[in-house]
Amino acid sequence: MSWLNELELQTDLVTLRPLRASDKPALLEAASDGRLWELWYTQVPNAETLDDYVNYAFSEQAAGRALPFAVVEKTSGQVIGTTRYCNADVANRRLEVGYTWYASRVQRSAINTQCKLALLQHAFEQLGAIAVEFRTHWHNQASRAAIARLGAKQDGVLRNHRLEPDGARRDTVVFSILDSEWPSVRKSLQFKLDRRAAG
Repeated sequence: MSWLNELELQTDLVTLRPLRASDKPALLEAASDGRLWELWYTQVPNAETLDDYVNYAFSEQAAGRALPFAVVEKTSGQVIGTTRYCNADVANRRLEVGYTWYASRVQRSAINTQCKLALLQHAFEQLGAIAVEFRTHWHNQASRAAIARLGAKQDGVLRNHRLEPDGARRDTVVFSILDSEWPSVRKSLQFKLDRRAAG
């Protein structure tokens, strides 16, 4: 049995449910809000790359290394983005939370914090993960700051980690949260959400 079995995760604002091929039009619409694919240091699909993006997610899921989610806004019922567990290492009880992006209109809301809290809680408390990683492009300063705000610590930088389609070399910044750190991280994230809700 796979370590990553399909499930739904609920927060106040969104439902994280398994990604389906039928979600492709909604994903493209969400990515079009802000033309997110134009950010050269991100991996957000456009009309030409969407099929490959989704097919890769499903192939990784079939291999037991990933579990992709559609992020569905509860008030509108719309798919507003996606995220996934990925690079799962069952033997060492490690996984990554990645491939996360949201439509521009919800990017500075509580949605990302709620999603990360739900994903981390499931990883540590149900899957028994001992470490959860986050990775981002060296040049994605907003993402690096957001990951640090979650309470993750920077492990290091993988230099020349990947070749981009145009031949550029990507340096990848790696962060992680350990199971021993999770109680404090959970408390911090919940505090931030409570403060935001109180207004």
